[in-house]
Amino acid sequence: MTGLNVLVVDDEPLARRRLVRLLGKLDWVGYIEQAADVAEARRKILDLQPDLLLLDILMPGGSGFDVLEQLGPEPPIVVFVTAFDHHALRAFEANAVDYLTKPIEPGRFGLAMEKAKSAVAARNQSDRIAELQETIAALKRSLREQPRQNHEFWVKVRGEHIRIAQEGIIRFQAERDYVRIHVAGAEYLYHETLTALEQRLDPDKFIRIHRSAIVRCSAIARLKSAPFSALIAVLEDGSEIRVGRTYAPGVRGRLIQA
Repeated sequence: MTGLNVLVVDDEPLARRRLVRLLGKLDWVGYIEQAADVAEARRKILDLQPDLLLLDILMPGGSGFDVLEQLGPEPPIVVFVTAFDHHALRAFEANAVDYLTKPIEPGRFGLAMEKAKSAVAARNQSDRIAELQETIAALKRSLREQPRQNHEFWVKVRGEHIRIAQEGIIRFQAERDYVRIHVAGAEYLYHETLTALEQRLDPDKFIRIHRSAIVRCSAIARLKSAPFSALIAVLEDGSEIRVGRTYAPGVRGRLIQA
């Protein structure tokens, strides 16, 4: 496991410094960032995509639970660090892996961090297995099926069927058994899984950049680097899609000319 990236969220500078100092003693911790309130925490979680979040409960602009409510589909592992012990039940209901009360005892902190490290490892392993299974399933289908490329899609909207040409599609976003088709100024829900749909797309025109996203190659305006060696695709409509770790080498190899 490479060094994990941690975001410390606490409105007390002294408390943040103490947590950063304790984290600095752990050889498996990589980059450490800090946030002092809810708004800063949300922004840095979005920008940095940390593996682990050390989260206070009471802070300016809301609470640690408000921060959790805004997390995306791939949230970091969370450990609450607070002066109050009566929020523990709610914290564990929010899927926190541990709950530390201040003042922090180093031995107890070490145990909590080991639990967090194991949780990150398990999540990463699960993600890799899921992506590998999707890749294997796609390969199997490609071996037994003749390519059937769709050059257009028909979607039903308020009693009408609307034709969407492939060249007008910016991206597909997975939504359980459906995909959301994004075109300039509009989006449509289409009943098919992203993995099944991928098999019918022209591979010269579309590329999968995340487990939940396929984009039209020519709709990618630019690729920008993000903290922790991450890669973000900026599309022609201004949307930004984080490239999945498994897909990043393929995206770089295909789109970025040496």
